[in-house]
Order: sequence, then structure tokens, then C-alpha cells
Amino acid sequence: MTGQATRKTDRAVREIAARDGEEIAFRADDEDWIVSWHPPLTPPDGTPHGAAGLCVTGDGEIVLISADGKYWDLPAGRPEGDETWEETLRREMLEEACATVVRARLLGFSRGACLAGLQAGRVIVRSLWRAEVELAPWEPQFEITHRRVVAAAEVVDQLAIADGLARIISRALHEAAMT
Repeated sequence: MTGQATRKTDRAVREIAARDGEEIAFRADDEDWIVSWHPPLTPPDGTPHGAAGLCVTGDGEIVLISADGKYWDLPAGRPEGDETWEETLRREMLEEACATVVRARLLGFSRGACLAGLQAGRVIVRSLWRAEVELAPWEPQFEITHRRVVAAAEVVDQLAIADGLARIISRALHEAAMT
């Protein structure tokens, strides 16, 4: 859902963390979306769309990944088969970031509803986690070709995401005690 939307737009907007259930409109990849943050107790209604990880290294930095070295994102991915939210997290962090999850804590869920565009009517839910990780040597396998670690204070500015999603990431950083 991140696509190659905006990057480094209005920093003040990007630093405002989403509130529980607040609907935030944004546009990405020629689609109009409404996204909202939900606490970790119960996933909101929608199709499970996988897990994203704030992968925290032993030095307290966060892992970012990229398919092209230009647009950066958090490692994330969709479930395979009947994987749980956490199983998806662990597999995707290993596949995309060459990172083994040592400890994971569910921070909450983002719910996205597409209002207009190719995916109009689609409602997806993604789990967001604080994943304490051990980095393995960088040996990219799938579509991800770059990895780097950055200070928590730099994460939102480094991501190639729409401001609405930046507010979701800001909330995740807050819940993960990274801000």
C-alpha cells in the first residue's frame, strides 16, 4: 500500500501520530485511500494483508529496505497460506531484510480502505510490530536489493510513503517507544 507516493513533504504533518480509529485520507498510485490506526487487542474488519516491522537492531537503529536504492520502506509482506500475523512478520523480515526476529511485540493495526482507483472497495488490514532483530550478512534474494539502518528520528523522513501512512508509522514509532 505504500507504492512510490510522496517523500519528505510537510515534516510537521508527517510527525503527527495517528489517533485510534482516526480516518486519514491520502492518494497513492492513482488511488484514493482512507487509512486508520487500531490498537493491538483486536484486528479491525478487512482482509489480512500481512505484517510490517519496525526492525530494531541491538544499537537501537531501524532497518529500511528498498528494491531500487531510491525509495525506502519498512520490511513488510503478505501472509502465505494460513500464517498468523507473527509468522508472516518473522518470515518477511528474514526474506526482505536478512533479519532474524529475536523478540516481537504487536503495536497495532493499520486498516486501509480504497475509495477510488483500481482497488476501489478493497479493505485491507496490516499488523505493525516492534521486532528486535539480529542482522545476518546482506544476501538479497527476492525483489529487495538494498538494506540500511537509520536512527529512529530519521525513519519517517526516509520513507517513500504518503503523509497519511507517515502518520501511521509515526504512531507505530510512538507505540514502540522509539520517539
